[in-house]
Amino acid sequence: MSTTLKKMSNALHNDQRGAGMVEYVLIIAGIALPLLAVIIWFWGDIWKWVVGGLDDVKDQADQAGEVS
Repeated sequence: MSTTLKKMSNALHNDQRGAGMVEYVLIIAGIALPLLAVIIWFWGDIWKWVVGGLDDVKDQADQAGEVS
């Protein structure tokens, strides 16, 4: 019984399949999670910047329509 458990334990710890994918996922998570935190932290500022840019585009389009 002890020998069987030891063999199964060794087989489990020596299995390297999927290790590359786990490393890949950890790297992506290490990049994505801080980026997501920054976006959430500055969401109000980002939203104001985007809306301001869209308003500028709308104003320029309105001015171009008035000229012609």
